[in-house]
Amino acid sequence: MGMPDAEGHGPPDGLPDLPPEWGRVVVPDDPSALAEEARQIRRELRRERRNPGGRHGAPRPPVRPLRLPLVALLISVLVTLSGLAAVTWPRSTRSGGSPTVVPFPSATPGPVGPVPALDLVDAGNSPVPLRGLLPAMIILVDACACPQQVGTAAATAPRDVTVITVTEGRSAGAAPAPGVRPLADPAGGLRAYLHLAPHPGTAAALLVDRDGTVVRVLPELGPVEDYRADLVGLAG
Repeated sequence: MGMPDAEGHGPPDGLPDLPPEWGRVVVPDDPSALAEEARQIRRELRRERRNPGGRHGAPRPPVRPLRLPLVALLISVLVTLSGLAAVTWPRSTRSGGSPTVVPFPSATPGPVGPVPALDLVDAGNSPVPLRGLLPAMIILVDACACPQQVGTAAATAPRDVTVITVTEGRSAGAAPAPGVRPLADPAGGLRAYLHLAPHPGTAAALLVDRDGTVVRVLPELGPVEDYRADLVGLAG
């Protein structure tokens, strides 16, 4: 009882020693080994209920006391549960060092399909169908206005490609650069579509061709050289 496991850890709660008159109590690894003992106890209980005083009132022959098998069965169950608890109990690290901390992964865009048929809002609070502006470079500026990067994208885009800035809320705001159409996304549909959370100080963008296919997603709008070829290709 209460023997430590292979790593030197004992059960969470110690068990008292058994009375010496019980003899050696063996706890089987397989609880089904106690099935025969349990059947014998049930037979004795049924016999006692059927004939509590023996035949014709004669004293019954002495039966084996039931208390000892029941207590032994209970002790076996407790030992089994204690062993399971000892195996699953949290262990302290052997090295004594601090636990390894896995950094939370940074947000990355999920797989996307055709751009959804969303209605955005312009400065006059009028609905603007997004698909009616394609092909387009759509820049999400709710976390960063980033006027320099937006201006560079607008200057690089071909004449037939619309450069759109989108912010959440009902206010589209002013155009951050010439040739840019500012719109608002009150429901946050584009962010939800991209599975991309806003990151302070950065603007995300997506390039969509005239058929509504998302050609490229830019989680962070960087140098124009990173997307120039795709942007120019939208006009084809």
